[in-house]
Amino acid sequence: MTKPRGTITDRLTNAVFRGLIGGLKLLPYQTRVPLMGRVMRSVLGPVAGYKRRAENNLAMIYPEMPAPKRRQIAAACCDNFGRTLIENYSWRELGARMAKSEPTGAGLDHLVKAAAENRPVIFVTGHFGNHEAARHLLTNMGYDVGGFYRPMNNQFFNNHYVETMSAWGGPVFAKGKNGTIGFVRHLRDGGMGTIFFDVASREETIPFMGHPARTSLSPAKIALRLNALVIPYFAIRQPDGLSFQVEVEAPIAHSDPRDMMIKMNARLEAQIARNPSQWFWVHRRWK
Repeated sequence: MTKPRGTITDRLTNAVFRGLIGGLKLLPYQTRVPLMGRVMRSVLGPVAGYKRRAENNLAMIYPEMPAPKRRQIAAACCDNFGRTLIENYSWRELGARMAKSEPTGAGLDHLVKAAAENRPVIFVTGHFGNHEAARHLLTNMGYDVGGFYRPMNNQFFNNHYVETMSAWGGPVFAKGKNGTIGFVRHLRDGGMGTIFFDVASREETIPFMGHPARTSLSPAKIALRLNALVIPYFAIRQPDGLSFQVEVEAPIAHSDPRDMMIKMNARLEAQIARNPSQWFWVHRRWK
């Protein structure tokens, strides 16, 4: 891993965050997860501007929604964001919990068939619930699921966060020329990997929740190039705040890349409609 570079602010932010994570990890899992949720909801979210950004995004998408309801969803979004962070740094405990879970969905039979045929599988998902919970469950079921991620701007933070993703499961690859080559090679050999499609990209503009959103066509293009099965999955946080229901949805049929991405957006939109507080409204999705 390359030596990180950045500003003094980047260093300080990383130091504070690592100190917080280190302290929380001394606590029992059932205590640290809700506590990190409260810290993000009440302290870090408002200070970092996440809560305001979430409220602004919600106001754009749901202008008719009463402001108190939008504030409630934004606060719950920050809570889920905090829980997700500490869960992913507590990957051993999260993995153990997910080993007791059972997935549901129309995509499971297709997944079994693809694995038997050694056909590449691209799992597509969004920043919803806890995206890594689903990968843990599939890994525990015996599937070697890698990942394709976009590096964070804060390199100090990014380095140790990547370690949490690569410490278990299949190989992870950073967005970029070398990472894309590695990811494609992994899939070409019959591998499986996850791609997030709800991040801003300059490649194409596609409607997402009724507003134009910059969207990458890469998931569809790679799938078409390799004849890979495209399966959306989502890990939905349950009322206890610690458990997840993993839904492995029916595959996205191969067609025009833009049309495939529109269908992926529709799957995520349906999940958000059912559980609006579980999507990461803190993202700059509509730049």
